[in-house]
Amino acid sequence: MAKYLISFPSAAMVVPPEEMEAVSRDSHAVIAEAKAAGVYVFGGGIDEAVAPVLVSADGTAAPGGYPWAPPLTGGLLVLEVPSREEAERWAAWVAHACRCGQELRVFGFDPES
Repeated sequence: MAKYLISFPSAAMVVPPEEMEAVSRDSHAVIAEAKAAGVYVFGGGIDEAVAPVLVSADGTAAPGGYPWAPPLTGGLLVLEVPSREEAERWAAWVAHACRCGQELRVFGFDPES
């Protein structure tokens, strides 16, 4: 089985304030289903109120992330499922619950992780 990342940037989630309670309820329901199905690995959202820190190879830390990269925002879900087709089905459920498109990526296999 492979692990898949389902994610979206904050800017993709354009939801009227009156729908946010339903989005929260629906997205948590999908997570509960993933846990019940035994495919849930990890999920959450980037805390955008906390600035990133870039830690260099020598161990020094400096405020900010990579200056050339777009900021990392939004939410993510990692699932372990047997096929890309199943991952796409879960991504569709997440997209429906969150009212925005989701990007789907597969993690490369690493037998040591």
